[in-house]
Amino acid sequence: GIILVAINPYKQLPMYGDAIIHAYSGQNMGDMDPHIFAVAEEAYKQMARNNRNQSIIVSGESGAGKTVSARYTMRYFATVSKSSSNAHVEDKVLASNPITEAVGNAKTTRNDNSSRFGKYTEISFDQSYQIIGANMRTYLLEKSRVVFQVENERNYHIFYQLCASAMQPEYKHLKLGRSQENNLL
Repeated sequence: GIILVAINPYKQLPMYGDAIIHAYSGQNMGDMDPHIFAVAEEAYKQMARNNRNQSIIVSGESGAGKTVSARYTMRYFATVSKSSSNAHVEDKVLASNPITEAVGNAKTTRNDNSSRFGKYTEISFDQSYQIIGANMRTYLLEKSRVVFQVENERNYHIFYQLCASAMQPEYKHLKLGRSQENNLL
């Protein structure tokens, strides 16, 4: 299959806007510069041409920009499929991201917000290749982090968020203390 190596510049670049999406839409692979939109276009065309499921694997180290790349891909599909939905599909799928990140992200020695899990996002299209829904599943949660952390690393964010909310009336029954008292640091 096609392999694209992307580098996270850690800042916004003007190469992901709607004008760029439209420039890649309908183009053949190799006609334009390598881009996440070229990969998405090829998958979209193959799905429409061969009426077969397609997969795009986004892989990389912590902080490499996997979530952002997946979001750009979903935005590309939503734009080129002329999805009739009022809200963009990536907004709907990623609306659960804060919860997913709180439960599955932790501070590591290399990244303050490192995901300790993988995501599988399945986007469903109708017969006219418009998006009709999406499903996101997580896998490979690093369960050992709950009871043990390497020096200078932390537990999952959710534990600190719960401890920070300990004095809120709805959390009093949990009898939470500060994270230092609960040996979470």
